[in-house]
Amino acid sequence: MLFPSLSDHRKGLLLTAIGGLALSMDIPLVRLAHGDMWSILGARSITTVAVTLVVVCLIRYFKGTWPLLMPGRHGLATGLLYGCSTLTFLLAVFNTATANVVFIVAFNPMFGALLSWVFLKERPSISTLVTMVVMVFGVGLIVHDGLAGGHVFGDAMALLSAFILASAITVGRASRRDMGFVPLLAAALPAILGFANALPSGLAIEHPAWIILNGALLMPVAFWCLATGPRYLSAPEVGMFYLLETILAPIWIWLIFAETPPTMTLIGGTILVCAIMAHSLWMVRRKPVQQSLAH
Repeated sequence: MLFPSLSDHRKGLLLTAIGGLALSMDIPLVRLAHGDMWSILGARSITTVAVTLVVVCLIRYFKGTWPLLMPGRHGLATGLLYGCSTLTFLLAVFNTATANVVFIVAFNPMFGALLSWVFLKERPSISTLVTMVVMVFGVGLIVHDGLAGGHVFGDAMALLSAFILASAITVGRASRRDMGFVPLLAAALPAILGFANALPSGLAIEHPAWIILNGALLMPVAFWCLATGPRYLSAPEVGMFYLLETILAPIWIWLIFAETPPTMTLIGGTILVCAIMAHSLWMVRRKPVQQSLAH
């Protein structure tokens, strides 16, 4: 078991934080590749699947047993949702402004809280609700001038992506099973769709090395960590760490492409970072107190 000395909740916080950090590089690497959407969707996804199969075979070789890949019907449902979310996310990236994408996808934890409340009967804590309100305010500051420049289709795809991701997290939470490999293997679905649309005219990616790096390293780490997180955290808590992309993607864009973020982006990002850190620290301190009272 990973990190045996940590409590389950701290394991969840660590895993989702690593996953969120890796995910934050997705949009910058997509932009660095300079390709059309279907080519990038196919290349990134098939690379993720290939690396996953290699890792699975290595685990089988060294441990003598196959890891759990698709845990029953919950795994199939979660995989389908993750595969669809990859498609809708890239459709959003290529059809609206980056600020619009990260703002709308930030509704992920709100959708997660609602779905968990309705289907899992997990009533969000007051601290989670307050943190979500603060985060929405912070994201609003980041893009308060940017929404008018987007496009309806791209914005709709970003909203759908947030809802599908929240649904995947909720199903994973409901199963209480190890879903780490599910989104990695589910990348086969967007890979098929991407190549089916790109290959008739040929792949069009100017700098494929960036997409290979993204699909071979960052996406497997991000997907595995964020899919494993619901074993230890509630759906809205996991969803909040998807917001690290909202915070960090504009910073990476600034550093890589010299696109200076506006003052409101920096202020909003600071609010988001502080909100996530405060909530995480509060939950870390609160869990031991609850456990001691239970005993």
